[in-house]
Amino acid sequence: MEWLVHFYALHSKLIDQVGINAIFALSLSLTLQAGHLALANAAFGGIAAYVASLLSLSRGWPLSVTTLIGAAAAAAVGVVIGLPVTRLRGVFLAIATIGFGEIALIVENNLSITGGAEGLSQIPNETTTWKIYLVLAVLAFFFWRLRRTRAGWAIAAVREDEYAAASFGIDPARVKFWTFVGSAAIAGIAGSLYAHENFFIAPGDWGFSRMIDILVYCVIGGAASPWGAMLGAAIISLLPEVFRFLHDYRDIVNGIVLLAVVIFAPQGIAGLWSRDRRGRKAATTAAAEGQG
Repeated sequence: MEWLVHFYALHSKLIDQVGINAIFALSLSLTLQAGHLALANAAFGGIAAYVASLLSLSRGWPLSVTTLIGAAAAAAVGVVIGLPVTRLRGVFLAIATIGFGEIALIVENNLSITGGAEGLSQIPNETTTWKIYLVLAVLAFFFWRLRRTRAGWAIAAVREDEYAAASFGIDPARVKFWTFVGSAAIAGIAGSLYAHENFFIAPGDWGFSRMIDILVYCVIGGAASPWGAMLGAAIISLLPEVFRFLHDYRDIVNGIVLLAVVIFAPQGIAGLWSRDRRGRKAATTAAAEGQG
């Protein structure tokens, strides 16, 4: 037990970051499950982070309240942005949401209330490990239940074939819109937790590089799998620490690992597990038929 306490004392910051990154990954996974690539999650995280931080600094409200308000603010912006952009498809949707992210970055850099380029500091450190992983557990349960609901089936149907889904009475535009808004809210939760864990936020925390990190989590773990997204976030977050002993060469090794996963597991790590399970099921079925 002592070694566990010692490990946490040394790596608590990293453990917290893994959890927050996993929440960000889940936010993008929701839109990917509906088959559309919207790259605004970092921007939504930033919006919620600033709203929650300003409320904490000016009002002294607790983390639970400011996080909910921050997530609601991100979702509200998601409604406004989602109405026009979720009608776009493919690369056009990706470009539109990247453009929104750049606009949000410019606004945050130039508003005095956000601290401009210098950012906000002295944010109350109210985020703790158990709070992060409680949120992550609740979201994981939500995604698990979602797959077994009519909404989950509609999302899966839109991902596979929009026209076929529409023929069964499903409105693809509505599904894409609400997954976009839900994704914004989840990203907002992650942004608020990040702000209250790091004491300080700046516009650069929510730029395009952060969005690429979130996308990599999902690609490595499995684009349409929430479990894969969480696993991908953990792997990518931990890789730099695993290869820390390589010093200047660790980034090269990280790149090789990522390239290997993309080449040999294009559907992500979760896809490997699903393929192996299907293979075992097919082998069992074939053996049963042979005996029969």
